[in-house]
Amino acid sequence: MARIAGIDLPKNKKVYYALQYIYGVGKTNALEILNKANIDPTRKVSSLNEDEVGTIRSVIQTDFKVEGALRSEVQQNIKRLMDIGTYRGLRHRRGLPARGQRTRTNSRTRKGKRKTVAGKKKAAAKK
Repeated sequence: MARIAGIDLPKNKKVYYALQYIYGVGKTNALEILNKANIDPTRKVSSLNEDEVGTIRSVIQTDFKVEGALRSEVQQNIKRLMDIGTYRGLRHRRGLPARGQRTRTNSRTRKGKRKTVAGKKKAAAKK
């Protein structure tokens, strides 16, 4: 089993798709990594030898920020936004969507489970 950047890559998948299991490596970066390492993207992870895995590992370490380093950078960016008081930072602080989505309905992912609030009593209909 190939272990790159602290992640065990699945053996039965193609290298192109297996690299995308690493946080910070998407389709474009996976292709770029494989091109720099001179490895065919359609090969299975199980067919890679130790030298090829080492090459992929070295390309990722030198050219890309992935996993822990990337996660911490993202958290620092969010913290910076909150500290300087930007609109996006305030939305993060309040746990609301930061990119302009509506919140009257939807946005349950950010807001969490519904909290029922007592509504107004309906006034008796006057005739």
